[in-house]
Amino acid sequence: MGSRFEGAGSMGAERKLSRWLSEAGRVAVAGIGNPLRMDDSVGVKIVQDLRGKVPENVYLAECETVPENFVQPIANFKPTHVLLIDAAALGREPGYRTLADPGELASISSVSTHSLPLSIFCNLIEKETEAKIALLLIQPGRSDFGTGLTPEVECAANEIASFLAKALSRGQGKRRGRFS
Repeated sequence: MGSRFEGAGSMGAERKLSRWLSEAGRVAVAGIGNPLRMDDSVGVKIVQDLRGKVPENVYLAECETVPENFVQPIANFKPTHVLLIDAAALGREPGYRTLADPGELASISSVSTHSLPLSIFCNLIEKETEAKIALLLIQPGRSDFGTGLTPEVECAANEIASFLAKALSRGQGKRRGRFS
């Protein structure tokens, strides 16, 4: 089964994300979602899976349902790029993912189990940092009460974590940036 990444235009999200990360000096990756709402926790699961697999120029935040609590720690890290990972109702099959920029949030339905809308969180991050922001959004299968991911979303989470671990480690010497 191939990756189901999608992005704007003819360039897929995987290639778009890879290109976006190749320009990064310091990256903050924020996993958002409720661990008690099944697939809604996919962003948190991906960040957990990245622990110990990324270089020091990557900050990992398990935001769960309170991303606003991580604005200052992310700002203190001084990232050049911030990647937010969350479940979103994309109207596609479970596990489907797309890369979006904050300006596209108005047209995307979040599963929204967090207290602060993603658009406001993005505005806070933009205000506190000069970082580029992207959102990796994943279609959930189920977001009712329960733990663990559905098989399709678990597969997507594993593929994404594997891809990010490689992409974030690639060329880490040249990406140290001005904040090292």
